[in-house]
Amino acid sequence: MNFLESIKERAKANKKTIVLPESYEKRTLDAVSIILKEEIANVILVGDEDEINKKADGADISKATIINPQKYDKFDELVNTFYELRKAKGMTEDKARETLLKDPLYFGVMLVKANIADGMVAGAVNATANVLRPSLQILKTAPGTKLVSAFFVMVVPNCEYGENGVFIFADSGLEQNPTSEKLAAIAQSSAKSFELLVQKEPIVAMLSHSTKGSAAHADVDKVVEATKIAKEENPNLKLDGEFQLDAAIVPSVGASKAPGSDVAGKANVLVFPDLDAGNIGYKLVQRLAKAEAYGPVTQGIAKPVNDLSRGCVAEDIVGVVAITAVQAQASQK
Repeated sequence: MNFLESIKERAKANKKTIVLPESYEKRTLDAVSIILKEEIANVILVGDEDEINKKADGADISKATIINPQKYDKFDELVNTFYELRKAKGMTEDKARETLLKDPLYFGVMLVKANIADGMVAGAVNATANVLRPSLQILKTAPGTKLVSAFFVMVVPNCEYGENGVFIFADSGLEQNPTSEKLAAIAQSSAKSFELLVQKEPIVAMLSHSTKGSAAHADVDKVVEATKIAKEENPNLKLDGEFQLDAAIVPSVGASKAPGSDVAGKANVLVFPDLDAGNIGYKLVQRLAKAEAYGPVTQGIAKPVNDLSRGCVAEDIVGVVAITAVQAQASQK
């Protein structure tokens, strides 16, 4: 069973409700048709029922729940909760009402906050900042989490590296230029995400253009310090660095460049030094190796809200919904 099939089966075993607020988007509606047919999750769509059905254009979304904020019987309750959460930041009741009426992303996150939905997926037509802003304002970070970050699950065909070609690339979607402390936190969160989603032991490599002191630069120093912090905070985690990419995943290169490391040549969680490297890296692997790329998946939010690439197709949305459902199962334990 491949990665996505495994995730789908786990989602089906304890079905969760996921809200997809980009409900007038054809790719979303095509994905909803697949999700409902395969019984991966229950789905909530946000908006006018007639308009959504018109946009579906043949996609069977008949088993989805459609909530129109203008007619929703719990709307006033959501408005009051939103106002109470944000009044210290200048929110008024009128502004709360207007926001939830006009912005389906905020409305979707409020459904998650109120336990009407277990998670949310969006981003096919919205920028990452717009998807995550309401999540951070309303749901906030999970207990014990220092920051919210994002990763991609990369499934590389015919690949002997990583966990049979499965990797986590982090942070490839959110943190622009993390400090050493943030890199360490990203590494630890990503290890937990790998263990949850892949159900194998995470082996974490802190990536750089240097391997074990082969280059001297402030950028290298940042990764060295991040590695030190992460090891001190989680001594039982298999984590090491700094590594060049080949030293991290190719056994022969790892043995040559970093002899004695229990991570070199074996890594399945790759922590990039900044967002430029992470974003370029995942897109190179996706396009040149024809890898499946699921994400950006967020980690560290109190309840799962996940972003999509605006270049996604319906099948990508299905995969991220399944991942979100599995995250929701874990967050409710």
